[in-house]
Amino acid sequence: MRKHVKHILSVITILSVTLVFSQKRDKDTINTGVIDVVKPYTPSISDAFKVKEIPSLDDETTENKKDVKYNIFSFPVASTFTPAKGKAAVVEKRKPIKLYDNYATIGVGTYTTILGEVYLNHAISRNESVGGYVSHNSSQGGIDGVSFDDNYSISKINLNYATRLRDLSWNVEAGFNHLMYNWYGVAPSFINTAISDAINEEHSFYDAHFGGDISFENTYINSGSFFFRRFGDNQGSGENRFLVSTQIDIPVDREEISTTFKFDYLKGTFDRSYEFNQEFNYGNFIVCAAPTYEMKQDDLTVNVGITAAYLRDSESKESKFYIYPNVTATYRLVNDVLIAYGGIEGGLIQNSYFDFASENPFVSPTLFMMPTDQQYNAYIGLKGKLSSNMSYNINGLYKADRNKALFKNNDITLMTDQAYSYGNSFGIEYDNVDTFGVAGEINVDVNRNFKLGIKAEYFSYSTDDEAEAWNLPDFKGSLFMDYQIDEHWFTGANLFYIGERKDQYFLNDGITVASPFTVVLDSYFDANAHLGYHINDQISVFAKANNIANNAYQRWQNFPVQSIQFLAGATFKFDF
Repeated sequence: MRKHVKHILSVITILSVTLVFSQKRDKDTINTGVIDVVKPYTPSISDAFKVKEIPSLDDETTENKKDVKYNIFSFPVASTFTPAKGKAAVVEKRKPIKLYDNYATIGVGTYTTILGEVYLNHAISRNESVGGYVSHNSSQGGIDGVSFDDNYSISKINLNYATRLRDLSWNVEAGFNHLMYNWYGVAPSFINTAISDAINEEHSFYDAHFGGDISFENTYINSGSFFFRRFGDNQGSGENRFLVSTQIDIPVDREEISTTFKFDYLKGTFDRSYEFNQEFNYGNFIVCAAPTYEMKQDDLTVNVGITAAYLRDSESKESKFYIYPNVTATYRLVNDVLIAYGGIEGGLIQNSYFDFASENPFVSPTLFMMPTDQQYNAYIGLKGKLSSNMSYNINGLYKADRNKALFKNNDITLMTDQAYSYGNSFGIEYDNVDTFGVAGEINVDVNRNFKLGIKAEYFSYSTDDEAEAWNLPDFKGSLFMDYQIDEHWFTGANLFYIGERKDQYFLNDGITVASPFTVVLDSYFDANAHLGYHINDQISVFAKANNIANNAYQRWQNFPVQSIQFLAGATFKFDF
């Protein structure tokens, strides 16, 4: 009852105060039409207070909580359940493959072919290793319809040493190669003439080289390399080449510019030119700097840079400076499924006697050397993975080469002191060549044991001075397959298709001067396959078949290749 009385008194008090204020309102002198603000209104916020989590009770009596006690009544229950014991699942284990550091291969085949290889590698310590290889491949020839020696021999030896430390790794290597071929591709109309002149068609090369490279960790200097090669032949030709390159990250305003520096020196001599019996020399050196800045944003990566090159011809004493674009980009449109890429690049390409003889061993030792000015090589494409085991690459290109080297059949001069003057050798012609090309490639890993790859390329050329882009094919296609049939058997195949090429025939013997005309070399298909059997972890036997289509095609004008060839041999793996 006391509680109710208290509330009634509060209500009466509030009503009384309200009544007093309302009575005084009649005497208010404030003009209702005008409001005079004497002091700006400055609101204030009172301190917040926290509501008590447990409010106080104002009741006269408060009941106390009673303690609740819980009792669990347990009693035993008879059970006859017996859980079965677990049994580990059986996992089929494959015997670990023993890896060997060394192997030797020997094989013999038709055309009296001999193949021998020995690869060695030995770990001196955890961070050091030494190795090397010796290889030999030769054939006594015997191509149908060829009246001259068509045998060949390729022998190589190489030694290397490598070491790896905490902050750097480096290696050095040295080697020597000896190669022997023959100018057996005499033009059919002059075979009897060449036989009566008793030409010496043998042409052999030698190559001694030494080089090394070094890589650094966590430094601005990323890597460096050097290489020296002495190359010559049995015709009195000789060539020296020395290359040095390094890659450095140059810090610029908290960014890093990756820059490659390269020095390329070439010096050589030939006993004579093709037209004149007098020695001539060639030589030049190239200095290049290629700074590149990489930008990344989400799925886009762009590399922006240039390549600056300085050329000095040591014979003519002329110098020239070149600037090339160096821009590449990739963009992941759909993760790894669809990746777009493109770029525009260029560079000054050093041409050498070694490079020409490696591509075409039937060149004459009378070549004129000059670098190729590749003004730009623009390309764009798409690549990615169609599934976890299938990848693809589609691209197109357009490049402009100034002074591009083209192999062309030498004029037929019938000079007895030149065994290579009977339409059986090739020289070099330089021309401005623009190339348009498209290509597509698919690689499939059907499973762990079966791999397949297909590639096709199409090219179109335009030249300034020459009638054709000599000996450049308009189409290339290839297919490779590698299949591990089971634990012991394995097989594989390589198929190549080369489209038409064009060359020149020119009789210029000083007596009869015929007008040069273009010769079309037919396209050709070359299929190769092999089959092998692992007797155990160390010994395997194999058989190979080359040019299965038995097509005596001409890779170069007047030079037919060996027909179908068979080779059988064995490989032995071992450790020291």
